Amino acid sequence: MTATETDRAGALHADAVRALGDWRPAEPEQEQLRLAYLRHLAEQPDGLYRSCLPAHVTASAAVVDPAAGRVLLTLHPKVGRWLQMGGHCEPGDRDLASAALREATEESGIPDLVLLARDGAPVPVKLDRHQVRCTGKDRPENTHLDVQYIALAPPGAQALISEESLDLRWFDYDRLPELTDQSVRDLVARARELTG
Repeated sequence: MTATETDRAGALHADAVRALGDWRPAEPEQEQLRLAYLRHLAEQPDGLYRSCLPAHVTASAAVVDPAAGRVLLTLHPKVGRWLQMGGHCEPGDRDLASAALREATEESGIPDLVLLARDGAPVPVKLDRHQVRCTGKDRPENTHLDVQYIALAPPGAQALISEESLDLRWFDYDRLPELTDQSVRDLVARARELTG
């Protein structure tokens, strides 16, 4: 890693600690996850990158069009389920929010997304810890410590499928596809609640 990359990694790590340290979820299970994520980051200076095993922090966003009451989901090629946009942090990401926004923009093809903010700053809305095989199908599972945001799409936004998806579709909040898990359903419910 170059000195610049090391500085960026340190800044991203510091931001993740700040973002999670400042966020106060109402639900006890979310608070337990928040504390577990902070312990992970305290123990792992590289805890935001795919190379950190067996667990690393990821960032994602539910892309919503509140005016139309819909959410954009991607049919993930490895998981075979409809998910929110998201993925691994990269060395160029300045903070967790920008990692989530980058992933949402890349995977949705929508250029003018804006993360839901409080007091002028994007804030996480939910955490989700899940097992995946992001290092390859023949490799052991590892754990994603996902920090989830809400990305607001402009009214009538048109999505453009990327090579990272088998399919990309808008779904009414009340008509999510069968191939979604409870975590996605909870995130969409939270998005609906917060965006009215």
